[in-house]
Amino acid sequence: MKINILAIAAHPDDVELSCAGTLIAHKDKGYTTGVIDLTRGEMGTRGTPEQRIEEATEAGKIMGLSVRENMEFEDAFFTNDKAHQMALIQKIRKYQPDIVITNTTYDRHPDHARGAQLVEEACFKAGLAKIETLNSQGDPQKPWRPKKVYYVIQSTSLSPNFFVDISTAQERKMEAIRAYGSQFFDPNSKEPETYIAKPEFMNMVESRAVEYGHRIGVKYAEGFITKEFIGVKDLYNLS
Repeated sequence: MKINILAIAAHPDDVELSCAGTLIAHKDKGYTTGVIDLTRGEMGTRGTPEQRIEEATEAGKIMGLSVRENMEFEDAFFTNDKAHQMALIQKIRKYQPDIVITNTTYDRHPDHARGAQLVEEACFKAGLAKIETLNSQGDPQKPWRPKKVYYVIQSTSLSPNFFVDISTAQERKMEAIRAYGSQFFDPNSKEPETYIAKPEFMNMVESRAVEYGHRIGVKYAEGFITKEFIGVKDLYNLS
């Protein structure tokens, strides 16, 4: 299955919090979108890994994803080594994404930056013909390198290189986030309070979308970081 835009992130809910609006907006335009979660988020204080998988599935439906997979790497302890890279290379070659979106380059949670480094290296090495991988039928896969890798902004406020207008997708983005009922603020929950389970956290997520939207003259937006230069073919398509 060819996926135009593939988001690969450390934990279930990372994508929803950071770039769900972008995925939804592009799905609305006819692009195929998908998500690969690196871990099940099993080290999370609230809920269970089984709940997170169920919540991720529901969020994926809300976002209209063509595919969602979980690599089941070890939460908090996965590493950027050959074994993890090879597993991701197989997925990148399987879905042949033009664009990969991944975790932030720097954040309070160490899994986020480490996940970004792992994905960045796997995307590059997936294009090397001498690295051999097999598909699920045991046949050799062809090399494939995404055209672009973009990095989201998560808890730590960083300066985006560009913004994506998500005004038509913001409501569905928040619905996808709320699908993770075990993780976020619930006045009836008996689970321990965490950094993301306070009402202020969800206020921050919504406020950031408003702030980013304000910067480019739209209602809501998401910000991204790129390590490469950005070129445009038509000045009239810049907002």
